[in-house]
Amino acid sequence: MIYHLLWYFRNTVTHRLGFYAYQEVIFRAFAALLTSLVIALVLGPPLIRWLMRKKIGDRPEFHHATLNELTKQKANTPTMGGLIIIIAVFASTILWAKLNNPFVQKAIIILFWFGALGAVDDWLKLTAESRHRSRDGLKPWEKILFQFGGAVLIASFLYIDFSNIEDGRKFWLPFYKHGLPLANWMFILIAILYLSATSNAVNLTDGMDGLAAGCTGIASFVLAVLCYVASETMSRTSTATWSSYLLLPAIPQAGELAVFFSAILGAVLGFLWYNCHPAQVFMGDIGSLPLGAAMGYGALVTRNEILLLIIGGVFMIELFSVVLQVGYFKYTGGKRLFRCAPIHHHFHLAGWSEPQVVVRFWLVAAAFAALALATLKIR
Repeated sequence: MIYHLLWYFRNTVTHRLGFYAYQEVIFRAFAALLTSLVIALVLGPPLIRWLMRKKIGDRPEFHHATLNELTKQKANTPTMGGLIIIIAVFASTILWAKLNNPFVQKAIIILFWFGALGAVDDWLKLTAESRHRSRDGLKPWEKILFQFGGAVLIASFLYIDFSNIEDGRKFWLPFYKHGLPLANWMFILIAILYLSATSNAVNLTDGMDGLAAGCTGIASFVLAVLCYVASETMSRTSTATWSSYLLLPAIPQAGELAVFFSAILGAVLGFLWYNCHPAQVFMGDIGSLPLGAAMGYGALVTRNEILLLIIGGVFMIELFSVVLQVGYFKYTGGKRLFRCAPIHHHFHLAGWSEPQVVVRFWLVAAAFAALALATLKIR
């Protein structure tokens, strides 16, 4: 909105003031980061008080007596704090991004589609006792159905956006400078798998104070960089793009998503102020599902699906720890590979304190992010 207002008055106010920085993606990305950070910090206290008045509190329950004992102090801590993140990201994106950009439009749709799905899931869990139902929330098939529905919608329109973008319809591998042709059905299939898998991966990671928020912030920074280098020129006086220099897929207009992912970074930093140990509020599915889907969407737009496995290394470890645990349990007839899954609970039960688990996982996430950025020059 601010960008469009300044652009509208470009021949009068902005020209006379000599203010042209708003045209640069980097300037608006930093502005979006700071805006969402401030919104999250300001919005946090009143929203937490409102959640407490509505008694929207979590009651962690695990199929492990020791873990229930370790987390008993979390009882009745307000959840659905992901509202803070969604509002901050949306407001900041609306203020600073180009709203006529097709990639930004779909990012906002993802934010609300998966956010609404998470809100319904959270609400069903939290009101289960009053309805004399289990606390499982949405049934697995219901959640998957809506995840797949949103993924199909986004993937179909994204493929249309790529109709005139040669690199957009190819599959790219790290360390290899040429894209592989990708059929329409394969593109949509990959998109469905990624949006569903990443949303669930962040959801599984959201089990300790600050864990999911911190790892998401690190991944968002890398995705903002990838979006920028996918389309922006190296300087004002040059027509060469960073993508051509780094031998990355060139996706015109993708740079605008750097504003969106910077807004996510600012929002999760602000949310961490209230979510760090001991947490005043939990994220809930309303925050973890849209954040995870946004990670997958950023990889799809920039054609870095494989690189996302490195960028979100912690999320992938958490996801596969659950898959391995369930598979091993069924294969062995009741034995467990880990003390508890997702794997952050395994380390907690092994004697690590919760802050130790969270900070060490942040360090691992930062190492994965550095490795992902290092691969950009190795082509």
